[in-house]
Amino acid sequence: MRRLGILARRSLRGLWRSADFRRLFASSTITAFGAQVTNLALPLTAALLLSATPFEMGVLVALETLPFALVSLHAGVLIDRVRKLPVLIACGAGRGIALLSIPIAAWTGVLTVHQLFVVGFVCGVQNVIGGAAYQVLLAQLAGRRRLVEANAKIALGETSAALVGPGLAGALIHFLTAPFAIALDALTFIASAWMLKGVRAPRDIPPTAPSPGIGHEILEGLRLVWHNRTLRSLAILAGTWQFLQNMQVAVLILFATRDLGLGAGAIGLVYMAGGAGCVIAAASAERLTARFGVGPVIVGALALSAAGWQAYAVVRGTPGIAMLSLGTAMLVFDFGAVLYGITYLSLRQAITPDRLLGRMTATMRFLTVAPAPFGALTGGAIATAIGLRATLLCVGVMGLALAASAMWLSPVRRYRELPAASESA
Repeated sequence: MRRLGILARRSLRGLWRSADFRRLFASSTITAFGAQVTNLALPLTAALLLSATPFEMGVLVALETLPFALVSLHAGVLIDRVRKLPVLIACGAGRGIALLSIPIAAWTGVLTVHQLFVVGFVCGVQNVIGGAAYQVLLAQLAGRRRLVEANAKIALGETSAALVGPGLAGALIHFLTAPFAIALDALTFIASAWMLKGVRAPRDIPPTAPSPGIGHEILEGLRLVWHNRTLRSLAILAGTWQFLQNMQVAVLILFATRDLGLGAGAIGLVYMAGGAGCVIAAASAERLTARFGVGPVIVGALALSAAGWQAYAVVRGTPGIAMLSLGTAMLVFDFGAVLYGITYLSLRQAITPDRLLGRMTATMRFLTVAPAPFGALTGGAIATAIGLRATLLCVGVMGLALAASAMWLSPVRRYRELPAASESA
């Protein structure tokens, strides 16, 4: 724990001197703490309170990610046309209001799994638009030369929440029940949106040139990704990874509660172990990329996340042993996933011109997260047919195959440093 603290303090130098960056960091971290509650409480509400089937769990996860396929491209055009900060504030407040409907419905005794579907979808829409605005605003505040530093620092705050949040979430769910624990998450979204009102973003200025039309701008973003070999390869890798990740997400909570016999508190401790992996990855990302290079770190991180998936499938034993084994597997997975996310985001931001950052971000989110709903539905369907453990085993095998393809076939592996925006890979 002392080692984690040293790594965290070292990584908070540099950009931390900017008051605006500190506000963005604080807002993101507060949101991340609340989100840890919902990440556990929403599926546990479906699984334990509403007795959802594996397929219904798959539908729930799918609806949370479906907006990436439906509105991402239009969101990119919107983000490039308007100021990003007001969009980010509105989306944070909107997610909070949507989540508040769950504890209200539970209190009045009318909560159903279909309401969870609706709330998941609405929050997904807000996440698509607000997430794209957030990534562009972060790049504008940090500048291109500090992208890895900025993404690593933001990830450090979010992953610190992943370290502490699950234990807190497990306790809240145990004492308040899952629906009412979600109320805290709703309040954190509203509070974090309020904090952003004080951010000054002088580069957050919409273009004054006349717009050529939505269709033309969407095609411009798609052409950018398709004709740039690096962006195209990143999209293929990330899209496949998201498909597999959502197969796993759709069944892991059911596997932990039904096959391993773990309760909400034990699952919270398991997720805390994953949070430790997140913090270590965020705190060490800059040094790892400086030593090994951006591309090799992306490939290695993919392999580590796949190893974590594979480890989930072999967890057995008493609840105590299962909790320890699952926590270890989650630490490995989350370390790889966060390290991959930091370097992946930095590389794609670095090779994109400023005027196309919004459309690139939204296009990449469309291409990479659009497979997620199909992954969730596939995971639910396969689990219904062959069981939860066998489904996790399939995810692990396919994840290792993905890492091998990145190692041998992707041009991403050749990058040692972040290129200039004008570079065509």
